[in-house]
Amino acid sequence: MTGEDWLPTATDGVLLRRNVENPDGRGSFTELWRASLTLPLTDQPMVQANLSRSRAGVLRGMHFHLHQADLWLLVEGRAVAAVTDVRQALRGGRATSEIIEMSVGDALFIPPQVAHGFLALTDVALVYLVSNEYDGTDEHGFAWNDPDAEIAWPATPDIISDRDRANPTLREAISTLGQRAQIEGA
Repeated sequence: MTGEDWLPTATDGVLLRRNVENPDGRGSFTELWRASLTLPLTDQPMVQANLSRSRAGVLRGMHFHLHQADLWLLVEGRAVAAVTDVRQALRGGRATSEIIEMSVGDALFIPPQVAHGFLALTDVALVYLVSNEYDGTDEHGFAWNDPDAEIAWPATPDIISDRDRANPTLREAISTLGQRAQIEGA
């Protein structure tokens, strides 16, 4: 496995890797991750692993981190990931979004300042590695259906958390971050 195994997506820095399942008479083996896969992608080591299980029809997102990279590893089911590049929006430009179809074994690298969420097309188990231990201070989000984000979800979700329903618009989220940066910089 080398850096060449990563496939570029339309969003700068978001990379997809199709891991290979090796079946035999006992079952199968799939290598999901090793440090050398992400070291060329970020100067931050992955320091925490999480497991998220979602029923078919669940939508999680959109959220992003200013300082944290994520590595998603789909271990069960099918999902569509949405990524929105908010880096330009944070600098006064326009955010761009794309949908990425994920199947079992796929890995998706998401750099800081790229919002992410997913819609579970079937029951899903997603392992995700992150470059910062969770403490809540670098969690930011915006509405999953904000027209400014132009996310082309393939279906309407059946289940959305109260937190995701309450997220502000993308513009409001960016404005809040800008105001916070001015206060902290003063």
